[in-house]
Amino acid sequence: METIDEHSSKYEMSISSSPSPENLRICLVGDVIQNDAAVEAAHTFGVPVITSETGLELINDCDWRTYFVLNDFEGPVYEAIHKSKQCILGPPALRQAAEMKDGLTHNARPIYNYSMRGVVTCFTGIRKKDELTKLVNLIHSMGGCIRKDMNSKITHLISSHSGGDKYQYAKTFRLTVVRPHWVYAAWERRNETHFKATAEDFSKEHKLKAFEGQKICFFGFPADEHQHMVDVLKSNGGVPAELDDPECSHVVVDEHSTQTKPEPKNHRTHILKSDWFWYTIQNGYADEMDYLFGDYLDSIANTPNTDRRDSLPISFNKRKRKRFSQRIQLEGTPLGSTKRRSSVSDAGLLSASGSFFDCSGTPNKLENGTILTEPETSACEQQTPPGKKASMRFNHFMDFFSTESNYVGILDTIVNLFKNPLEEIAESSDALLNKSEIKAIFGNFLPIHEVHQSMLERLRAIHSKWSEDCLIGDIILQHQDDLIKAYPPYVNFFEQMKETLVQCDTQNPRFHAFLKINQTKPECGRQTLQDLMIRPVQRLPSISLLLNDILKHTSKNNPDYARLEEALKAIRVVMMHINEDKRKTESRMAIFDIFNDIEGCPAHLVSSNRNFISRCEVSELTDSLSGRGDHLVLYLFSDSIEVCKKRSRGFNSAKSPSTAKSYKHIKLMSLNAIRFVIDITDSPRAFALLCRQDKDKLHSFTITDEEIDKVMYLKTLCKQMAENACRTDTDKALLCRTSQELEVDISDVNLSTLSKAFKLAARTRLKVGRAFSFNKTPSKLKRAVSTMMTSPFGSTNSLTPASQLAQMRLASCTNIHEVVDDDNNSGMRSSSPSTHSEVLVPPMSVQPTRKNINSSISSVGRI
Repeated sequence: METIDEHSSKYEMSISSSPSPENLRICLVGDVIQNDAAVEAAHTFGVPVITSETGLELINDCDWRTYFVLNDFEGPVYEAIHKSKQCILGPPALRQAAEMKDGLTHNARPIYNYSMRGVVTCFTGIRKKDELTKLVNLIHSMGGCIRKDMNSKITHLISSHSGGDKYQYAKTFRLTVVRPHWVYAAWERRNETHFKATAEDFSKEHKLKAFEGQKICFFGFPADEHQHMVDVLKSNGGVPAELDDPECSHVVVDEHSTQTKPEPKNHRTHILKSDWFWYTIQNGYADEMDYLFGDYLDSIANTPNTDRRDSLPISFNKRKRKRFSQRIQLEGTPLGSTKRRSSVSDAGLLSASGSFFDCSGTPNKLENGTILTEPETSACEQQTPPGKKASMRFNHFMDFFSTESNYVGILDTIVNLFKNPLEEIAESSDALLNKSEIKAIFGNFLPIHEVHQSMLERLRAIHSKWSEDCLIGDIILQHQDDLIKAYPPYVNFFEQMKETLVQCDTQNPRFHAFLKINQTKPECGRQTLQDLMIRPVQRLPSISLLLNDILKHTSKNNPDYARLEEALKAIRVVMMHINEDKRKTESRMAIFDIFNDIEGCPAHLVSSNRNFISRCEVSELTDSLSGRGDHLVLYLFSDSIEVCKKRSRGFNSAKSPSTAKSYKHIKLMSLNAIRFVIDITDSPRAFALLCRQDKDKLHSFTITDEEIDKVMYLKTLCKQMAENACRTDTDKALLCRTSQELEVDISDVNLSTLSKAFKLAARTRLKVGRAFSFNKTPSKLKRAVSTMMTSPFGSTNSLTPASQLAQMRLASCTNIHEVVDDDNNSGMRSSSPSTHSEVLVPPMSVQPTRKNINSSISSVGRI
């Protein structure tokens, strides 16, 4: 068996040009003759094709160069032919050579197939010689080749564990690193002619994970963070270990909470900062020498001890310093609290009412009392005007200036630390996020960044030339339009942005590592990207409070007083635009949800010109839409009402078992088609709609949703009708009438299962009755039906089959509306159907209820 070194020197001589056709032949050995595809491929080369049971009689024939085709690359026959240095091919290699049309090339090694053609491999970490020899033979048999050392020709590194010089080289130059099982799995598929071991899906299954073969201990982390890192380690092929484990290869230390270097039992164990762990996941490899925890401790020990609080940009007395600290905390500097917020319910920062006006950021406890100071805010070191005592107006201006500086610093961090690097990586083949995901996260962010950069420049100019009559309010007034354009899209789509961010963080381990790496940097102050992205939602309410403080300490004679009042109004206008835009956005999104929840809903319901107003659950009092007693839902939009039926999960739910939607479309009514909204005064929940169609059809309902006030709902409906018709007389369309005037039965509709059974039976009988009507039924069938369907209540000879069916009912059932008439109608009943001499009137529950509403319409029209 050749060694890898011998292969390196002889590889270039292993393939030579094809010999002349007169001394070339193919020998099919053993069972290969039964392989029709191999036989057909052998004849495509235009050379003699012979067969043999073993082929051993041909190995000494020097007049011919024979290509022996064998099914098995093991056993005595294979060994004998191989020792004679004859060319050996497998059936797949013969077929692949025929398809490639390159002719038969001379190869000193047996080739079973060409699934690894073009593959140049190198090994590392495989200590057993037998295993290494087997892997070498299999790679050669699949057309691949091997090198001892890493060089520019290597395509694949085969390794049993991560780490080492070869592994670092492969990761540096983006080479594929696979486990040894990649070779074995490829050999198992050796008979698949079109299989390629380099296929992306196949290689991905066998790629070496970032921590495979490593045992890692996490030291000094909080319990939840420790468990999270253990889970990430396991998903990336590593094994968690304890500090006293002699096989522990790495100890990852939380440098922010650990002051002394841990001492593992194995002196060769690497003791590293947490950055090494996350960089390894992101890039596949990180050099341990760049992240040594001991070097970090040395750098801390050699750094002069400074108190960051000394760098605070304002040095008032203690009371003002405390007030300023609280203001900075309200602003939320990146050096956030030691206990991270869960991103605040996020758009819930718009207050419980959902309004931007009520937004107030909760002060965060700053880590070690520190705040973020950006280099460009060094101008703030000038605390008071030269030669003068600082006025309260100046102090509050400095609050505004400093918080705006910190806020822009946060925005700069988001752009420089997250957005720009992600966009640069997206241009490469190793992107963390695709462009659409980056746009979904940062698409609405840049306008906010730009407008606040401009505002900060104006604040710097005022600070450098401070005077009591400087116009602070002009800064807001000049940027009002930009604020209106920038903030609504960001605030209104913040929840969607957050969902995209969380989804990418959860599903993409490399992006998760990218976020973790940046989170540990000083610019972020251990806050997540999600924590930083919530800051714009908090900023405008904070500016409103800051301007109000400045206004309180500004004289009315100061020209800036009126400007500050206008600036406060401008901020309220911006927040009003945000609230209104948020309401419209939520309304349009609600339309999509409504459309997707209604079976058979008209497609034109979804329109950019339509807004959702309210939802009301009702029960119908008439039969004009679906049927008396049916549960309906009225969706009120800005220009129409969608009427849909609420599907029941109980009785008759098996009618459409495949339907997943909760409602069924009944009618889409335009508000212009509604003539009057009628308040039925003798019922606290009933109302009616009189429509301009089908001779003024009346639809009456009773509200079943207890949370909806009838009067408020009807006023909202009338108001929407007036706005849709561009009228100002909101109450003109509202009438008050009694149920007697409208001839509407407002008695409670029985919605029990028994009532539904009666209703279903009535509808079924009506359908059957129409099918066997006297006018449409053939005479023979009519006689047969009349003979079979004799009424159990007496003689029905004078009735048609339809009438007979209409009179039939279950003898054990009693309609609830007829109980009160039992005594009055007792004379009409008989214990024996044969003695019944009069035609029985069927109960109201099974009679057609085609009520003529002309009389009710005339009562409305007379008013």
